[in-house]
Amino acid sequence: MSDKDLLIPASQAESSRINAQTRRGRIQMLFLLLVCASPVIASYFAYYVYKPEGAKTNFGTLVQPVQTLNPAWFEIPFKGKWTLLVARPAGECTIKNEACLEALFLMRQLRIAVGRESARVQLVWVNTDGKPVDPEVLLAYDEKAAGFKIVAPPKDAKLNAEFYAWLDREGAGQKIQLIDPSPAKMMYFPVTNSPKEFGSMKKDLEKLLRLNHKGENLQ
Repeated sequence: MSDKDLLIPASQAESSRINAQTRRGRIQMLFLLLVCASPVIASYFAYYVYKPEGAKTNFGTLVQPVQTLNPAWFEIPFKGKWTLLVARPAGECTIKNEACLEALFLMRQLRIAVGRESARVQLVWVNTDGKPVDPEVLLAYDEKAAGFKIVAPPKDAKLNAEFYAWLDREGAGQKIQLIDPSPAKMMYFPVTNSPKEFGSMKKDLEKLLRLNHKGENLQ
């Protein structure tokens, strides 16, 4: 026992030792609680600070519920096929108008990008003004060269109104519309020249082709 201990009454010395042990115990307990609670704290931090987007893995906008396409609108078949559809006026889609041709180019490249699955995808250009297609454009975007079917909107007034209401729903009239084999619009894509976004669109299309063969008829 040191001289310093002799100057402190026994009761006070004992009390000091108990208090020190209590503090150590509380610190250890707090540390243990922090270790146990760390996963909860981390998840709370991740949710409220780095809030996740959820389970979204698609780039294109999903249409929920899907929007049925009326086969009476067009003379070409849609049932049993995956279709990328775009509506553009031929009078504006000249070889000099890159903005108008961008959607056609993107669709053509998407079909090429899915490789051996390309036969499962048809491309449809609805020529909204009925004017003749620029011959130079036709060389690059006809059915033989690029797989495009160029069609006119429905002539019947009632069917025409139905088609444009379907096309423009959710403000998607200028976007690339993906139609499933049922046939119904189930997703649409922005027109983009971004390589990264093109890659995301390709992934969406590849995933759908890989996971869903139901109702397809490639004849």
